[in-house]
Amino acid sequence: MSSFSPSIRRLRDLVAIPSVNPMGRDDLPSDMVGEQRIAEYVGGALSRMRLDVSLLGSAGRTSVIAEARAGAGAETLLVASHLDTVPVDGMEIDPFDPVVRDGRLHGRGSCDTKSGMAALLEALERVLSRGRLRRNVIVVGEADEEHRSIGAFEVLAELGTRRPDWALATEPTGLRLIHAHKGVVHARVRARGLACHSSDPTAGRNAIVLLARAILSIEASARVFLERPHPDLGPATLSIGIVRGGQAPNIVPDDAWLWVDRRTLPGESPELVQRELEDVLAKAGLSAEVVIDSCREEKPPLGNDPDSLSVRATAEALDALGLAADVAPVAFGTDAGVFSREGISSVVIGPGSIALAHTAREFVPVDEVETMVRIFERLFETSGR
Repeated sequence: MSSFSPSIRRLRDLVAIPSVNPMGRDDLPSDMVGEQRIAEYVGGALSRMRLDVSLLGSAGRTSVIAEARAGAGAETLLVASHLDTVPVDGMEIDPFDPVVRDGRLHGRGSCDTKSGMAALLEALERVLSRGRLRRNVIVVGEADEEHRSIGAFEVLAELGTRRPDWALATEPTGLRLIHAHKGVVHARVRARGLACHSSDPTAGRNAIVLLARAILSIEASARVFLERPHPDLGPATLSIGIVRGGQAPNIVPDDAWLWVDRRTLPGESPELVQRELEDVLAKAGLSAEVVIDSCREEKPPLGNDPDSLSVRATAEALDALGLAADVAPVAFGTDAGVFSREGISSVVIGPGSIALAHTAREFVPVDEVETMVRIFERLFETSGR
């Protein structure tokens, strides 16, 4: 007989199922990529609770959705806990062998964020078995949170006009209640030159040199963010994370490009980011030769009123359990921003620390997982009306 609690047994099962997000890579082993297997595991657990379960997605990038009904007129809460993890390169522990040691469960996804799903499943099963469900609960295990949030958008499409009253996304916040976070926009900037033999570089136009000038101008432009900070989140940020270009040392390159990571504030859009970058290039005299190839939003920002339904309901549950109920912002993005963009009041809370997410020795404190079970039980057993 295992000495682990039911919630930790669930978490061990989840961590042992590889669900790596390829994040655009094609060099990862196929048996660890995708969310199909973990979506089927979660779907099976929900089916045993006698809920109708739907699997969404294609090519192994699978999300799961189910709903537990408390009755007509009950408030509806959507709880989203993403199924994917980042890749396991450089991990110093076996990523899929969930070892419990010194009050911590180790493994990829243990912190980010399979612990949230384990707590969600355990709490819902307990509440349903007691017959004490007071809120309708839409359970979502979404694919692709770590990259482009495709799963969250597919879930919203599946729900159609059937929108929840509010949403909670599980992420490693150390059980802090998060009401605001920055968004993520990625822009690809490309320099177009003219190739020639390097013995006479004046016969060509060096794309790498053009891109270097653009880099200096883009970096300098970030100073303006300090002049317009958000009251909770502080200033927006900008970082250049990838630079590529050239074919050989003896060829003047005709092509070079970079990726910009722009952390956005509530009210900012990818269209705004693109206009800002285009203005920077124009002022530097580079707009004819350096262009914005793409500018896409990976995660919308979250800007939630501290008096909103989602904050008040979660704070009440925390307060009833004697836990800290004050709100806080974070810099990282989550799928709560996706739901908020659709007009759904959303918050973020979960066990574990973001400082341990994606790390070589990822772990989650066992006691925080158990506390998250209690938080969910309280939310599911109170009416909100």
